[in-house]
Amino acid sequence: MKTFPVGELKTHFSEILNDVKSGEEIIITYGKKKENIAVIVPYTTYKKNNKIKMGLLKDKKMIIQKDFKMTEDELINL
Repeated sequence: MKTFPVGELKTHFSEILNDVKSGEEIIITYGKKKENIAVIVPYTTYKKNNKIKMGLLKDKKMIIQKDFKMTEDELINL
């Protein structure tokens, strides 16, 4: 996995996109500390991994009944 600061990303954007097309993932860093702020991944990888996981409940099936009611205050104070 390659890493590029934002300035270098701007300069070599087309080349980096070609790397991404080839299946490579790219980390984008920002600031003096070069913090990792984003990852550019191929779209096919994104599509495969774009599922919401709910922690402990990720493998469980949940059904919310039609008569379920909860106020905003109840939700906030959970």
